[in-house]
Amino acid sequence: VAAFARARFGHLAHEEMWLLTLDGLNGARSFKRVAQGGLHGCSVSCRDILRAALVESASAIVLVHNHPSGDPTPSAEDVAMSRAVADAAEIVGVALVDHVVIARGEHSSLLDLGLLP
Repeated sequence: VAAFARARFGHLAHEEMWLLTLDGLNGARSFKRVAQGGLHGCSVSCRDILRAALVESASAIVLVHNHPSGDPTPSAEDVAMSRAVADAAEIVGVALVDHVVIARGEHSSLLDLGLLP
């Protein structure tokens, strides 16, 4: 996921949030941008993310966004938003599998870091 995303928007000077939707076998259904922001942030709501997931009939989702700063460390806001999305997605029967932060040649996975429920 990180390599795929890095090739598409890892080089940008502004933040973008993308949504990878998955089918029931965790196969990719779609990869769509759900928000675009500035140098230091990107505003996106759970509603925006879940709307896109439901339109694609996703069984599960992965969030991916870039940090133009070059540091892939998830911010406190990244973690809080991911937890809110996970909670909201669970209500409608969609699993948040991971949230990956890409930055230049590196990435962080909130799942790997133990930051997702």
